[in-house]
Amino acid sequence: MSSAEDLSRLDAIEKALLNRWPESRIAPTLERISALADYLGSPQLSYPTIHIAGTNGKTTTTRLIDSLCFELGMRTGRFTSPHLESFLERITINGQSITPEFMIATYNDIAPYLELVDSKMSNKLSFFESMCALAFVAFAEFPIDVGIFECGMGGEWDSTNVIKGSVNVITPIGFDHMEYLGDTLEKIAQTKSGIIKENSFVVLAEQESDVAAVLMRACAKADATPIRSGIEFSLKSRALALGGQMLTISGVYGQYEDLYLPLYGQHQASNAATALAAVEVFAGETKLDEEIVRQAFAKASSPGRCEIVGRNPTIIIDAAHNPHGAESLKKTISEEFDFSALIGVIAPMGDKDVTGILEALEPVLDRVIVTRNSSHRAADVDELKSEAMEIFGSDRVYVSDDLEQGITQAVEMARTSNALNDSSTAVLIAGSVVSAGEARAIIRRKGI
Repeated sequence: MSSAEDLSRLDAIEKALLNRWPESRIAPTLERISALADYLGSPQLSYPTIHIAGTNGKTTTTRLIDSLCFELGMRTGRFTSPHLESFLERITINGQSITPEFMIATYNDIAPYLELVDSKMSNKLSFFESMCALAFVAFAEFPIDVGIFECGMGGEWDSTNVIKGSVNVITPIGFDHMEYLGDTLEKIAQTKSGIIKENSFVVLAEQESDVAAVLMRACAKADATPIRSGIEFSLKSRALALGGQMLTISGVYGQYEDLYLPLYGQHQASNAATALAAVEVFAGETKLDEEIVRQAFAKASSPGRCEIVGRNPTIIIDAAHNPHGAESLKKTISEEFDFSALIGVIAPMGDKDVTGILEALEPVLDRVIVTRNSSHRAADVDELKSEAMEIFGSDRVYVSDDLEQGITQAVEMARTSNALNDSSTAVLIAGSVVSAGEARAIIRRKGI
Protein backbone atom coordinates (compact mmCIF):
# COMPACT_ATOMS: atom_id res chain seq x y z
CA MET A 1 0.00 0.00 0.00
CA SER A 2 1.28 3.46 -0.89
CA SER A 3 2.23 5.79 1.94
CA ALA A 4 0.49 9.08 2.59
CA GLU A 5 3.67 10.82 1.49
CA ASP A 6 3.64 8.96 -1.84
CA LEU A 7 -0.02 9.76 -2.45
CA SER A 8 0.63 13.43 -1.70
CA ARG A 9 3.54 13.45 -4.13
CA LEU A 10 1.42 11.67 -6.74
CA ASP A 11 -1.29 14.29 -6.37
CA ALA A 12 1.30 17.03 -6.89
CA ILE A 13 2.56 15.28 -10.04
CA GLU A 14 -0.95 14.99 -11.45
CA LYS A 15 -1.59 18.68 -10.78
CA ALA A 16 1.69 19.61 -12.48
CA LEU A 17 0.77 17.54 -15.53
CA LEU A 18 -2.76 18.94 -15.69
CA ASN A 19 -1.32 22.44 -15.54
CA ARG A 20 0.12 21.82 -18.99
CA TRP A 21 -1.79 22.08 -22.26
CA PRO A 22 -4.96 19.96 -21.96
CA GLU A 23 -5.68 17.08 -24.33
CA SER A 24 -8.47 19.06 -25.94
CA ARG A 25 -5.96 21.67 -27.17
CA ILE A 26 -3.98 20.28 -30.08
CA ALA A 27 -0.97 21.56 -31.99
CA PRO A 28 -0.45 19.12 -34.90
CA THR A 29 3.30 18.57 -34.69
CA LEU A 30 5.75 15.95 -33.45
CA GLU A 31 8.47 18.55 -32.84
CA ARG A 32 8.17 18.68 -29.05
CA ILE A 33 7.73 14.96 -28.36
CA SER A 34 10.52 14.11 -30.80
CA ALA A 35 12.88 16.48 -29.02
CA LEU A 36 11.91 15.07 -25.64
CA ALA A 37 12.35 11.47 -26.80
CA ASP A 38 15.81 12.35 -28.18
CA TYR A 39 16.87 13.89 -24.87
CA LEU A 40 15.64 10.79 -23.06
CA GLY A 41 17.65 8.49 -25.34
CA SER A 42 14.68 7.29 -27.43
CA PRO A 43 13.42 4.72 -24.89
CA GLN A 44 10.39 4.00 -27.11
CA LEU A 45 12.72 2.36 -29.65
CA SER A 46 14.19 -0.08 -27.13
CA TYR A 47 11.31 -2.58 -27.42
CA PRO A 48 9.04 -3.77 -30.24
CA THR A 49 5.66 -2.04 -30.48
CA ILE A 50 2.11 -2.44 -31.73
CA HIS A 51 0.39 0.82 -32.63
CA ILE A 52 -3.41 1.31 -32.70
CA ALA A 53 -5.34 4.14 -34.38
CA GLY A 54 -8.98 4.55 -35.40
CA THR A 55 -12.16 6.30 -34.26
CA ASN A 56 -13.96 3.68 -32.19
CA GLY A 57 -12.84 0.44 -30.59
CA LYS A 58 -9.23 1.52 -30.06
CA THR A 59 -9.12 1.08 -26.31
CA THR A 60 -10.85 -2.30 -26.28
CA THR A 61 -8.69 -3.58 -29.13
CA THR A 62 -5.59 -2.36 -27.30
CA ARG A 63 -6.67 -4.12 -24.12
CA LEU A 64 -7.39 -7.36 -26.00
CA ILE A 65 -3.98 -7.25 -27.68
CA ASP A 66 -2.42 -6.76 -24.25
CA SER A 67 -4.33 -9.72 -22.81
CA LEU A 68 -3.27 -11.99 -25.68
CA CYS A 69 0.40 -10.99 -25.50
CA PHE A 70 0.48 -11.41 -21.73
CA GLU A 71 -1.07 -14.88 -21.89
CA LEU A 72 1.56 -15.79 -24.50
CA GLY A 73 4.20 -15.07 -21.86
CA MET A 74 5.28 -11.57 -22.88
CA ARG A 75 5.90 -8.73 -20.44
CA THR A 76 3.54 -6.06 -21.71
CA GLY A 77 3.31 -2.30 -21.51
CA ARG A 78 0.02 -0.70 -22.54
CA PHE A 79 -0.65 2.99 -23.12
CA THR A 80 -4.26 4.11 -23.54
CA SER A 81 -6.25 7.31 -23.22
CA PRO A 82 -8.26 8.94 -21.86
CA HIS A 83 -8.53 7.41 -18.41
CA LEU A 84 -11.76 6.69 -16.57
CA GLU A 85 -10.89 7.41 -12.94
CA SER A 86 -7.13 7.68 -12.39
CA PHE A 87 -4.41 8.98 -14.70
CA LEU A 88 -2.34 5.94 -13.63
CA GLU A 89 -4.68 3.78 -15.74
CA ARG A 90 -3.08 5.15 -18.90
CA ILE A 91 0.19 3.33 -18.25
CA THR A 92 -0.15 -0.36 -17.44
CA ILE A 93 2.47 -3.05 -17.07
CA ASN A 94 1.47 -6.70 -17.31
CA GLY A 95 -2.16 -5.60 -17.25
CA GLN A 96 -1.89 -3.57 -14.05
CA SER A 97 -1.85 0.21 -13.69
CA ILE A 98 1.56 1.66 -12.94
CA THR A 99 2.07 1.89 -9.19
CA PRO A 100 2.24 5.29 -7.51
CA GLU A 101 5.84 4.56 -6.49
CA PHE A 102 6.90 3.71 -10.05
CA MET A 103 5.08 6.75 -11.44
CA ILE A 104 6.81 9.02 -8.93
CA ALA A 105 10.24 7.57 -9.76
CA THR A 106 9.62 7.85 -13.50
CA TYR A 107 8.36 11.41 -13.26
CA ASN A 108 11.37 12.41 -11.16
CA ASP A 109 13.61 10.94 -13.86
CA ILE A 110 12.08 12.89 -16.73
CA ALA A 111 11.03 16.15 -15.02
CA PRO A 112 14.32 17.97 -15.81
CA TYR A 113 13.92 17.02 -19.48
CA LEU A 114 10.35 18.31 -19.55
CA GLU A 115 11.64 21.66 -18.35
CA LEU A 116 14.49 21.58 -20.87
CA VAL A 117 12.15 21.03 -23.83
CA ASP A 118 9.75 23.65 -22.46
CA SER A 119 12.59 26.18 -22.46
CA LYS A 120 13.46 25.52 -26.09
CA MET A 121 9.98 25.46 -27.66
CA SER A 122 7.49 28.22 -28.38
CA ASN A 123 4.82 26.09 -26.67
CA LYS A 124 5.38 23.91 -23.64
CA LEU A 125 4.87 20.15 -23.68
CA SER A 126 1.23 19.14 -23.26
CA PHE A 127 -0.30 16.79 -20.71
CA PHE A 128 -0.61 14.08 -23.37
CA GLU A 129 2.97 14.48 -24.62
CA SER A 130 4.24 14.23 -21.06
CA MET A 131 2.18 11.09 -20.40
CA CYS A 132 3.56 9.51 -23.58
CA ALA A 133 7.11 10.19 -22.41
CA LEU A 134 6.35 8.70 -18.99
CA ALA A 135 5.09 5.54 -20.71
CA PHE A 136 8.15 5.36 -22.99
CA VAL A 137 10.50 5.52 -20.01
CA ALA A 138 8.51 3.31 -17.63
CA PHE A 139 8.28 0.54 -20.21
CA ALA A 140 12.01 0.70 -20.93
CA GLU A 141 12.87 0.65 -17.22
CA PHE A 142 10.63 -2.32 -16.35
CA PRO A 143 11.59 -3.69 -18.99
CA ILE A 144 8.85 -4.99 -21.30
CA ASP A 145 8.80 -7.34 -24.30
CA VAL A 146 6.14 -5.42 -26.23
CA GLY A 147 4.74 -1.90 -26.03
CA ILE A 148 1.10 -1.51 -27.07
CA PHE A 149 0.23 2.11 -27.83
CA GLU A 150 -3.18 3.59 -28.53
CA CYS A 151 -3.19 6.88 -30.43
CA GLY A 152 -4.79 9.77 -28.62
CA MET A 153 -6.12 11.55 -31.71
CA GLY A 154 -5.47 11.10 -35.39
CA GLY A 155 -2.21 9.33 -36.12
CA GLU A 156 0.25 11.22 -38.29
CA TRP A 157 1.04 13.88 -35.67
CA ASP A 158 -0.21 12.04 -32.60
CA SER A 159 2.46 12.04 -29.89
CA THR A 160 2.59 8.24 -29.89
CA ASN A 161 3.81 8.35 -33.50
CA VAL A 162 7.48 8.55 -32.54
CA ILE A 163 7.32 4.80 -31.96
CA LYS A 164 8.12 2.41 -34.82
CA GLY A 165 5.30 -0.11 -34.79
CA SER A 166 6.14 -3.43 -36.37
CA VAL A 167 2.39 -4.01 -36.40
CA ASN A 168 0.00 -1.10 -36.93
CA VAL A 169 -3.72 -1.51 -36.33
CA ILE A 170 -6.51 0.73 -37.59
CA THR A 171 -9.93 0.19 -36.04
CA PRO A 172 -13.15 1.46 -37.71
CA ILE A 173 -12.92 5.09 -38.79
CA GLY A 174 -15.84 7.47 -38.41
CA PHE A 175 -16.52 11.15 -37.83
CA ASP A 176 -14.94 12.65 -34.72
CA HIS A 177 -12.58 15.55 -33.93
CA MET A 178 -13.39 17.02 -37.35
CA GLU A 179 -11.94 20.40 -36.35
CA TYR A 180 -8.51 18.75 -36.31
CA LEU A 181 -8.79 15.71 -38.56
CA GLY A 182 -10.90 16.99 -41.45
CA ASP A 183 -14.55 17.08 -42.46
CA THR A 184 -14.60 13.96 -44.65
CA LEU A 185 -13.89 10.33 -43.85
CA GLU A 186 -11.14 10.34 -46.47
CA LYS A 187 -9.33 13.23 -44.77
CA ILE A 188 -9.70 11.58 -41.37
CA ALA A 189 -8.41 8.29 -42.77
CA GLN A 190 -5.44 10.05 -44.34
CA THR A 191 -4.39 11.49 -40.99
CA LYS A 192 -4.86 8.18 -39.18
CA SER A 193 -2.91 6.32 -41.87
CA GLY A 194 0.12 8.32 -40.76
CA ILE A 195 0.96 5.57 -38.25
CA ILE A 196 1.69 3.10 -41.06
CA LYS A 197 5.43 2.39 -41.06
CA GLU A 198 7.60 1.01 -43.82
CA ASN A 199 7.67 -2.78 -44.15
CA SER A 200 5.24 -3.22 -41.25
CA PHE A 201 2.10 -5.30 -40.96
CA VAL A 202 -1.08 -3.20 -41.06
CA VAL A 203 -4.17 -4.83 -39.56
CA LEU A 204 -7.30 -3.16 -40.90
CA ALA A 205 -10.69 -3.57 -39.26
CA GLU A 206 -13.75 -3.37 -41.51
CA GLN A 207 -13.94 0.11 -43.08
CA GLU A 208 -16.10 2.16 -45.40
CA SER A 209 -14.99 1.64 -49.01
CA ASP A 210 -13.59 5.16 -49.42
CA VAL A 211 -11.66 4.81 -46.17
CA ALA A 212 -10.31 1.41 -47.19
CA ALA A 213 -9.01 2.90 -50.43
CA VAL A 214 -7.07 5.59 -48.54
CA LEU A 215 -5.58 3.04 -46.16
CA MET A 216 -4.59 0.65 -48.94
CA ARG A 217 -2.80 3.45 -50.81
CA ALA A 218 -0.91 4.27 -47.61
CA CYS A 219 0.10 0.61 -47.25
CA ALA A 220 1.35 0.52 -50.83
CA LYS A 221 3.34 3.73 -50.37
CA ALA A 222 5.03 2.33 -47.24
CA ASP A 223 5.53 -1.15 -48.75
CA ALA A 224 3.54 -2.43 -45.76
CA THR A 225 1.59 -5.69 -45.72
CA PRO A 226 -2.17 -5.19 -45.26
CA ILE A 227 -4.07 -7.70 -43.12
CA ARG A 228 -7.72 -6.99 -43.89
CA SER A 229 -10.91 -7.93 -42.07
CA GLY A 230 -13.04 -10.05 -44.37
CA ILE A 231 -10.05 -11.13 -46.45
CA GLU A 232 -6.98 -12.20 -44.46
CA PHE A 233 -9.02 -12.67 -41.25
CA SER A 234 -12.68 -12.57 -40.26
CA LEU A 235 -15.23 -13.04 -37.53
CA LYS A 236 -16.89 -16.28 -38.63
CA SER A 237 -19.70 -16.46 -36.09
CA ARG A 238 -20.90 -15.18 -32.75
CA ALA A 239 -23.61 -16.33 -30.35
CA LEU A 240 -24.93 -14.72 -27.20
CA ALA A 241 -23.74 -16.27 -23.96
CA LEU A 242 -24.23 -15.50 -20.29
CA GLY A 243 -22.25 -12.34 -19.59
CA GLY A 244 -20.93 -12.00 -23.13
CA GLN A 245 -20.66 -14.03 -26.32
CA MET A 246 -19.08 -17.08 -27.93
CA LEU A 247 -16.95 -16.49 -31.03
CA THR A 248 -15.41 -18.34 -33.91
CA ILE A 249 -12.64 -16.36 -35.59
CA SER A 250 -10.85 -17.20 -38.80
CA GLY A 251 -7.41 -15.85 -38.08
CA VAL A 252 -4.60 -15.06 -40.48
CA TYR A 253 -3.03 -18.49 -39.93
CA GLY A 254 -5.88 -20.68 -38.68
CA GLN A 255 -9.34 -20.92 -37.18
CA TYR A 256 -10.17 -20.42 -33.49
CA GLU A 257 -13.37 -21.85 -32.05
CA ASP A 258 -15.29 -21.72 -28.77
CA LEU A 259 -13.83 -18.39 -27.68
CA TYR A 260 -15.74 -16.87 -24.78
CA LEU A 261 -15.58 -13.07 -24.70
CA PRO A 262 -17.12 -11.42 -21.60
CA LEU A 263 -18.01 -8.28 -23.56
CA TYR A 264 -21.25 -7.36 -25.29
CA GLY A 265 -21.89 -6.39 -28.89
CA GLN A 266 -21.03 -7.21 -32.48
CA HIS A 267 -18.45 -4.43 -32.42
CA GLN A 268 -16.60 -6.04 -29.52
CA ALA A 269 -16.53 -9.36 -31.37
CA SER A 270 -15.03 -7.54 -34.35
CA ASN A 271 -12.48 -5.87 -32.06
CA ALA A 272 -11.51 -9.33 -30.79
CA ALA A 273 -10.92 -10.59 -34.33
CA THR A 274 -8.79 -7.54 -35.12
CA ALA A 275 -6.74 -7.99 -31.93
CA LEU A 276 -6.18 -11.67 -32.64
CA ALA A 277 -4.94 -10.96 -36.18
CA ALA A 278 -2.56 -8.31 -34.85
CA VAL A 279 -1.01 -10.67 -32.31
CA GLU A 280 -0.76 -13.49 -34.84
CA VAL A 281 1.44 -11.43 -37.16
CA PHE A 282 3.37 -9.90 -34.26
CA ALA A 283 4.09 -13.11 -32.36
CA GLY A 284 5.64 -15.10 -35.19
CA GLU A 285 3.33 -15.19 -38.21
CA THR A 286 1.77 -18.45 -37.16
CA LYS A 287 -1.39 -19.76 -35.55
CA LEU A 288 -1.49 -19.15 -31.81
CA ASP A 289 -2.22 -21.84 -29.24
CA GLU A 290 -6.03 -21.97 -29.14
CA GLU A 291 -6.18 -22.63 -25.41
CA ILE A 292 -4.03 -19.58 -24.71
CA VAL A 293 -6.34 -17.47 -26.89
CA ARG A 294 -9.35 -18.80 -24.99
CA GLN A 295 -7.75 -17.90 -21.66
CA ALA A 296 -6.79 -14.42 -22.85
CA PHE A 297 -10.25 -13.58 -24.15
CA ALA A 298 -12.01 -15.07 -21.12
CA LYS A 299 -9.98 -12.72 -18.87
CA ALA A 300 -10.60 -9.66 -21.04
CA SER A 301 -12.31 -6.56 -19.72
CA SER A 302 -13.11 -3.13 -21.09
CA PRO A 303 -14.32 -0.83 -18.31
CA GLY A 304 -16.80 1.82 -19.36
CA ARG A 305 -17.76 -0.04 -22.53
CA CYS A 306 -21.27 -1.45 -22.14
CA GLU A 307 -20.23 -2.31 -18.60
CA ILE A 308 -22.84 -3.58 -16.15
CA VAL A 309 -22.11 -1.89 -12.81
CA GLY A 310 -25.39 -2.40 -10.92
CA ARG A 311 -28.11 -5.04 -10.63
CA ASN A 312 -30.95 -3.44 -8.67
CA PRO A 313 -31.78 -1.94 -11.09
CA THR A 314 -29.46 -3.00 -13.89
CA ILE A 315 -27.10 -0.09 -14.61
CA ILE A 316 -24.99 0.00 -17.76
CA ILE A 317 -22.20 2.48 -18.43
CA ASP A 318 -20.89 3.17 -21.90
CA ALA A 319 -18.40 5.82 -23.00
CA ALA A 320 -20.17 6.38 -26.34
CA HIS A 321 -19.04 9.90 -27.20
CA ASN A 322 -19.86 10.15 -30.91
CA PRO A 323 -22.67 8.95 -33.20
CA HIS A 324 -20.65 5.94 -34.42
CA GLY A 325 -20.18 4.72 -30.85
CA ALA A 326 -23.80 5.49 -29.97
CA GLU A 327 -25.03 3.47 -32.96
CA SER A 328 -22.98 0.46 -31.80
CA LEU A 329 -24.39 0.87 -28.31
CA LYS A 330 -27.96 1.07 -29.62
CA LYS A 331 -27.45 -2.11 -31.64
CA THR A 332 -26.01 -3.94 -28.66
CA ILE A 333 -28.80 -2.86 -26.30
CA SER A 334 -31.57 -3.74 -28.75
CA GLU A 335 -30.14 -7.13 -29.74
CA GLU A 336 -28.55 -8.45 -26.55
CA PHE A 337 -30.69 -7.15 -23.68
CA ASP A 338 -34.39 -7.55 -22.93
CA PHE A 339 -35.44 -4.70 -20.67
CA SER A 340 -39.03 -3.61 -20.12
CA ALA A 341 -37.83 -0.02 -20.36
CA LEU A 342 -34.55 1.87 -20.39
CA ILE A 343 -33.85 5.24 -18.79
CA GLY A 344 -30.90 7.13 -20.23
CA VAL A 345 -28.58 9.49 -18.36
CA ILE A 346 -26.76 11.39 -21.08
CA ALA A 347 -23.88 13.76 -20.33
CA PRO A 348 -21.86 14.56 -23.47
CA MET A 349 -19.17 17.12 -24.18
CA GLY A 350 -20.20 20.36 -25.86
CA ASP A 351 -17.73 19.98 -28.72
CA LYS A 352 -19.19 16.64 -29.82
CA ASP A 353 -22.04 15.82 -32.19
CA VAL A 354 -24.67 15.90 -29.47
CA THR A 355 -27.54 15.68 -31.94
CA GLY A 356 -26.05 12.57 -33.54
CA ILE A 357 -25.59 10.88 -30.15
CA LEU A 358 -29.16 11.62 -29.03
CA GLU A 359 -30.67 10.57 -32.36
CA ALA A 360 -28.76 7.28 -32.30
CA LEU A 361 -29.94 6.40 -28.79
CA GLU A 362 -33.54 7.63 -29.06
CA PRO A 363 -35.00 4.30 -30.31
CA VAL A 364 -33.82 2.39 -27.22
CA LEU A 365 -34.49 5.01 -24.51
CA ASP A 366 -37.97 5.33 -23.05
CA ARG A 367 -36.95 8.37 -21.00
CA VAL A 368 -33.81 10.47 -21.00
CA ILE A 369 -32.23 12.59 -18.29
CA VAL A 370 -29.82 15.15 -19.71
CA THR A 371 -27.12 16.37 -17.39
CA ARG A 372 -23.42 17.31 -17.24
CA ASN A 373 -20.18 15.88 -15.93
CA SER A 374 -17.58 17.97 -14.09
CA SER A 375 -15.53 18.89 -17.17
CA HIS A 376 -15.39 22.51 -18.33
CA ARG A 377 -16.07 21.07 -21.80
CA ALA A 378 -19.41 19.55 -20.74
CA ALA A 379 -22.38 20.44 -22.91
CA ASP A 380 -24.67 23.17 -21.57
CA VAL A 381 -27.64 21.52 -19.85
CA ASP A 382 -30.20 24.01 -21.16
CA GLU A 383 -29.00 23.46 -24.71
CA LEU A 384 -29.05 19.71 -24.14
CA LYS A 385 -32.62 19.92 -22.90
CA SER A 386 -33.73 21.86 -25.96
CA GLU A 387 -31.98 19.42 -28.30
CA ALA A 388 -33.36 16.38 -26.49
CA MET A 389 -36.92 17.71 -26.56
CA GLU A 390 -36.68 18.13 -30.33
CA ILE A 391 -35.68 14.47 -30.68
CA PHE A 392 -37.56 12.72 -27.83
CA GLY A 393 -40.53 15.04 -27.25
CA SER A 394 -41.02 17.04 -24.07
CA ASP A 395 -42.79 14.26 -22.13
CA ARG A 396 -39.75 11.94 -22.29
CA VAL A 397 -37.07 14.47 -21.27
CA TYR A 398 -35.87 15.26 -17.75
CA VAL A 399 -33.05 17.51 -16.55
CA SER A 400 -30.54 17.22 -13.71
CA ASP A 401 -27.96 19.81 -12.75
CA ASP A 402 -25.10 17.32 -12.39
CA LEU A 403 -24.27 13.70 -13.13
CA GLU A 404 -24.67 12.38 -9.59
CA GLN A 405 -28.13 13.92 -9.33
CA GLY A 406 -29.03 12.49 -12.74
CA ILE A 407 -27.91 8.98 -11.78
CA THR A 408 -29.80 9.14 -8.48
CA GLN A 409 -32.94 10.32 -10.29
CA ALA A 410 -32.69 7.56 -12.91
CA VAL A 411 -32.12 4.83 -10.34
CA GLU A 412 -35.13 5.99 -8.29
CA MET A 413 -37.29 6.06 -11.44
CA ALA A 414 -36.21 2.54 -12.38
CA ARG A 415 -36.71 1.12 -8.88
CA THR A 416 -40.14 2.67 -8.61
CA SER A 417 -41.17 1.30 -11.99
CA ASN A 418 -39.87 -2.17 -11.15
CA ALA A 419 -41.63 -2.22 -7.78
CA LEU A 420 -44.97 -0.99 -9.07
CA ASN A 421 -45.11 -2.81 -12.37
CA ASP A 422 -42.99 -5.90 -11.71
CA SER A 423 -40.91 -4.80 -14.70
CA SER A 424 -37.21 -4.84 -15.64
CA THR A 425 -36.50 -1.17 -16.14
CA ALA A 426 -32.77 -0.44 -16.44
CA VAL A 427 -30.50 2.61 -16.50
CA LEU A 428 -28.00 3.50 -19.23
CA ILE A 429 -25.33 6.16 -18.57
CA ALA A 430 -23.50 7.42 -21.66
CA GLY A 431 -22.19 10.43 -23.54
CA SER A 432 -18.45 10.65 -22.87
CA VAL A 433 -15.47 8.87 -21.35
CA VAL A 434 -15.40 11.45 -18.55
CA SER A 435 -19.05 10.73 -17.74
CA ALA A 436 -18.35 6.99 -17.74
CA GLY A 437 -15.46 7.39 -15.32
CA GLU A 438 -17.33 9.72 -12.99
CA ALA A 439 -20.39 7.46 -13.08
CA ARG A 440 -18.31 4.45 -12.00
CA ALA A 441 -16.98 6.40 -9.04
CA ILE A 442 -20.43 7.75 -8.08
CA ILE A 443 -22.05 4.32 -8.18
CA ARG A 444 -19.25 2.76 -6.14
CA ARG A 445 -19.39 5.55 -3.57
CA LYS A 446 -23.17 5.41 -3.23
CA GLY A 447 -23.14 1.62 -3.00
CA ILE A 448 -25.79 1.18 -5.68
